[in-house]
Amino acid sequence: MAESFTPERVVVTGGAGFIGSNFVHWVMENQPGVHVTVLDALTYAGNLENLKGIPDDRMTFVHGDVCDTELVDRLLSENDACVHFAAESHNDNSIVDPAPFVRTNVQGTYTLLEAARKYDVRFHHISTDEVYGDLALDDPTRFTEETPYHPSSPYSSTKASSDMLVRAWTRTYGIRATISNCSNNYGPYQHIEKFIPRQITNILCGLSPKLYGDGLNVRDWIHTEDHSSAVWRILTCGRVGETYLIGADGEKNNIDVLRAILEGMGKEPDDFVWVRDRPGHDRRYAIDSSKLCHELGWKPKHIDFAQGLAATIRWYQDNEAWWSPLKKATEAKYAKQGQ
Repeated sequence: MAESFTPERVVVTGGAGFIGSNFVHWVMENQPGVHVTVLDALTYAGNLENLKGIPDDRMTFVHGDVCDTELVDRLLSENDACVHFAAESHNDNSIVDPAPFVRTNVQGTYTLLEAARKYDVRFHHISTDEVYGDLALDDPTRFTEETPYHPSSPYSSTKASSDMLVRAWTRTYGIRATISNCSNNYGPYQHIEKFIPRQITNILCGLSPKLYGDGLNVRDWIHTEDHSSAVWRILTCGRVGETYLIGADGEKNNIDVLRAILEGMGKEPDDFVWVRDRPGHDRRYAIDSSKLCHELGWKPKHIDFAQGLAATIRWYQDNEAWWSPLKKATEAKYAKQGQ
């Protein structure tokens, strides 16, 4: 049986980042009685502009680190739920320097779990499908909640570690926790180091889009609004101790996504540059979200990827002031890595 829980005050870690800020906006629009406290360290991936327009009486912003025991303890003592988005999440960065990933993703999760245990706070942990490793391109199976963990990168291994901590704290200490592993999100406010916004902003800047390897790597795409609604459903209705996979049957290979972006922006479908592949680049991710759909009655709304992609392109076209200050440094970093 699913358990019903109605939070009134929710801590959202990493709430100024891409997925976290979209979740905060979703809560503001769909849950009028809820107050959100955003805890964010405002690293390069966090941006206060992502929270623009949210009323002051419904959101409190706290600039801080999930590894700060005293701060985390205080915030969780004042709230009845925590949704933990905060993470170092970019694979390329984890390959260059794994240390921040170990600190934030592992130590930070531990710090939050200890506070959740102390104050009996309902805890939902946001994870990734990358903890399962990858699937062969010709494999008809998809990841399920029973798929063994087989992470490939420093990033995914630290997320796998944090998932295991949540499970252990739930079983050993009885904290009220759930986990979700999600496929690749897309939509507004995504940092331009990521695949879709990097291609869009390259075209807007007159630069050639870049494609790793042979371009046949498959990702399972979900609009961030659908991810937000799924997370809320799990937080409020999910069974304590359970893991739910979130996906929208959006498998696309990278070259098809890139060509769709090019065509949607009036360019030739082959107007891009091939670059050397990422080390250990996973071939295919695919999510089976049937447990979430059948047990909790959730379903995605943005099932037309072409339509969602077109809206995402328009957002970056209309919000150059948001991404333009990030572009030069992002491309310089990639150039240094030969990508």
